[in-house]
Amino acid sequence: MTLALKIIKTGHVPKHVAFIMDGNRRYAEKQKKAGIEGHVEGFDKLAETLKWCRDLGIIEVTVYAFSIENFNRSEEEVSGLMELARDKLAEQGICIRVIGNLSLLSEDMRKLFAEAMIITENNDKATLNIAFSYTSRDEITHAIKDIAVGVKHADILPEDVNENLISQCLYTYKSLNPDLLIRTSGEVRLSDFLLWQISNSCVYFTNVLWPEFGIWNLLSAIFYYQKCYSDLQRIAKVQQLKPIIEHNDRTSMYINKLHHERQVMIENIYLSTVQS
Repeated sequence: MTLALKIIKTGHVPKHVAFIMDGNRRYAEKQKKAGIEGHVEGFDKLAETLKWCRDLGIIEVTVYAFSIENFNRSEEEVSGLMELARDKLAEQGICIRVIGNLSLLSEDMRKLFAEAMIITENNDKATLNIAFSYTSRDEITHAIKDIAVGVKHADILPEDVNENLISQCLYTYKSLNPDLLIRTSGEVRLSDFLLWQISNSCVYFTNVLWPEFGIWNLLSAIFYYQKCYSDLQRIAKVQQLKPIIEHNDRTSMYINKLHHERQVMIENIYLSTVQS
């Protein structure tokens, strides 16, 4: 294993990897266990995978933990997932960012996430982005709404709207786009996950169920990324040939204002936790 890690690290290792952690329920059925036990083992697998990523030099991981569509599942399964997320979040020792529509969550879940983000925000060894109550369409919709409000209040003008501005209004504005997206369980679809951000990312599908995902599966995905790296670099060079659109002072002020408002919202939720 040590030799395999050394060999992989002689090539270009992605800095940011995203995971669609699929197959927890099918794993539980396969093992003749309760559905929630599959999710428990899935969260345990995430902790193990994060360690592998750190060993490889991957400094940022984004995981699809809970889609907005998951609210359509049974109340028992949804509440079980919420409790599991609440318990497991406290175990992480890295910088945690929760991306998603937090307004759809209960007050105690919002407080939990705000506390995790504030307490870990200065940790700089690695970053874990947890997409919770998330879909890409919802993310882009909220970005467009924020931009519309900015235009309405004359903070920005219609001609200021471009790809760069939209990117800065997404939930992921603090992150670079993923280099590699991995989906487990054999499903070959993106399930409304990071659709804006992965337009030039390497995408790797594997048949293994998420709780059975192992270090060799991760190394295989990274090796696949390395084989695709020259093509990714060629695409990046083409992108660099496009005219660079710099933010003007007006747009920069609007972006800073928006980011500040989002940070204050999280801090206020956290303060309500401390004061209660």
